[in-house]
Amino acid sequence: MSWVTQCAMITWMVLRTIPQRLGASLAAAVGVAGVVGVMVAVLSIAAGFRATLERTGSEDTALVLRSGSDNEMSSALSLDQARIIADAPGVRRGPDGPLTSAELYVIVDLPKRSTGTEANVPLRGVRPVTFALRDRVRIVSGRTFESGRNEILAGVGAAREFSLDLGQRLRWGENEWTVVGLFEAGGSLSESELWCDVNVLQPAYRRTMFQSVSVKLESPEAFDAFKDALTADPRLQVKVLREPDYYARQSDILNGIITGLGTLVAVLMGIGAVFGALNTMYSAVAARTREIATLRALGFGGGPTVVAVLVESLVLATGGGVIGGLVAYLAFNGYTASTINWASFSQVVFAFEVTPRLLATGLLVSLVMGLLGGLFPAIRAARVPVASALREL
Repeated sequence: MSWVTQCAMITWMVLRTIPQRLGASLAAAVGVAGVVGVMVAVLSIAAGFRATLERTGSEDTALVLRSGSDNEMSSALSLDQARIIADAPGVRRGPDGPLTSAELYVIVDLPKRSTGTEANVPLRGVRPVTFALRDRVRIVSGRTFESGRNEILAGVGAAREFSLDLGQRLRWGENEWTVVGLFEAGGSLSESELWCDVNVLQPAYRRTMFQSVSVKLESPEAFDAFKDALTADPRLQVKVLREPDYYARQSDILNGIITGLGTLVAVLMGIGAVFGALNTMYSAVAARTREIATLRALGFGGGPTVVAVLVESLVLATGGGVIGGLVAYLAFNGYTASTINWASFSQVVFAFEVTPRLLATGLLVSLVMGLLGGLFPAIRAARVPVASALREL
């Protein structure tokens, strides 16, 4: 009988006896499911946050900041500099001129709907041209703000998470503002923001400078020429980034924190799950000592026995991994929450994303736990003394 045939026969015998040890087998699988479910759920926070930021930009849109600035909060640009940027080569032009928006970014306080606690929400002053520049923005309720008036347009994420409704009046800076509309922006970071006329926002906060200039380029390929023209201009000291690159960098801090936390939790829980699997598999080997000894006496080798025990452990672990991933997907995928963006110290509304990559990672982790949990019991099964085991018959 070939080695492969021996493996197949012993493995089939082992798998058929799993129902006889249903309680212990379920305990091992549930332990693995808990590890995978928690790990995938935690990492889906980072995946959703990063996806929200990455969806904000497009390859043919550039963001101009003051040189040395890491974010809009620390940047400052004058009106003259904004005009120079608008006249740079590679800027797309519309019927009313270049598609550039010099913007101001301030933080305001709003209570959360769920808890009532105050949170930082970004209020962005934009120009009317921004709706042509950010072509994914769509008004879903009410209307857009009118130039020169104290009116607010709110992202649907901000309106859902914070106490913010159409017609509501709010006091920020030196003005009273009225919420006149809600907008969607393809699930991007913009949906966590409030927008108003930049020319109204500046005097309300006694500002004369802008903080960034968003620019629609003629094509993604025009970025290098646009960047080179601005960085070589002695009148400017600016940093030029593609929007997707800028927003992807903003997710690095939170992504690192959550990924580290999720990994630590998974490792700690995984150690417990591996010990549970070890206990289950050792018990299974002890219960089949006579069967294994009989097979060894009939000429079956130790190698097929090792393979059979490992396969059983991997099957239990895989089942647990699938269950854990499925529970995480059903419970958390699409769940909406808000957290602080450490780059701007403001709240970002985002949805958890249980991605195929996370599910594959969870399944891989379950296989590793199954391998570790079954390895030593498998080696013990292969070393069962045939003579002493048979004397127990």
